[in-house]
Amino acid sequence: MKNKPTLLVLAAGMGSRYGGNKQIDGFGPNGETILEYSIYDAIRAGFGKVVLIVREEILQTAKDLLLPKIQGKIEIDFVLQSIKSFVPEEFQNPDRVKPYGTAHAVLCAKDAIAEPFAVINADDFYGKEAFEVLGKFLSEGVQPNLHAMVGYAIENVLSENGTVSRGVCDMNDSNQLTGMVERTSISREDEKIISKGEGEVLEIKEGTPVSMNFWGFHQAVFEDIQRMWEEFLPANQENLKSEFFIPTVANNLIKEGKAAFEILEGGKTWFGVTYTEDRPVVINALKEMHQKGEYPDQLWG
Repeated sequence: MKNKPTLLVLAAGMGSRYGGNKQIDGFGPNGETILEYSIYDAIRAGFGKVVLIVREEILQTAKDLLLPKIQGKIEIDFVLQSIKSFVPEEFQNPDRVKPYGTAHAVLCAKDAIAEPFAVINADDFYGKEAFEVLGKFLSEGVQPNLHAMVGYAIENVLSENGTVSRGVCDMNDSNQLTGMVERTSISREDEKIISKGEGEVLEIKEGTPVSMNFWGFHQAVFEDIQRMWEEFLPANQENLKSEFFIPTVANNLIKEGKAAFEILEGGKTWFGVTYTEDRPVVINALKEMHQKGEYPDQLWG
């Protein structure tokens, strides 16, 4: 239905630190992927469609995995992201192998989405509360110049098995994003949360909201992303590792005064698989949720 928001899933990443294709790896009691829990939570939060951004190499695998379980429960579509997608021939570099990043992935879905939409990573578990609060915003509050993100407290999104990178948010008194800085090499040290990236040691206070890439957009944002993409390409043609990220889009829109972003307080539960050692933690967490009745014994019945 037209008034229902769409869930856009970024599933084209390579999972290099994890050491495998974590987007299609099973973690639930019956081998469910993390993505299946996100789709399940989106359905019960009132979303009407799922669009998956995938690489051509995993397209058939993703279809074989998801369609038998999900078809008929929610509309589902697949969109390909490659290093040639939305890249005019004069800006294509044969030496480039690195994907162009999350904002480029969103742009690839431009022709598949005509309604307000959420964006998530395929390999992060966000929790049903996050889908509820963002689904409500996308159905009732979103405007062409008002978007949103779900905020997660920094202390709840660390890994015990290594450092992580997080988009650390600044906000005003109205709970609106004023800017975001990607901080790298974040871990807990002696009861403090420390970032050691970018040649500086920085303490991040507990309770600081960070982005886990759970965004809510009005479809008008595609025009802004396209505009910024057309500026990005000539400026980065020779930089084979350059990436075009969603936080860059958000920061630019805020600086330009073109849009505001509400930080929604729905981030109660998060876990992900940055490292192979994170796998048993995720498996146990999902098992416990099933045992508590938060999810049925069989996710798809």
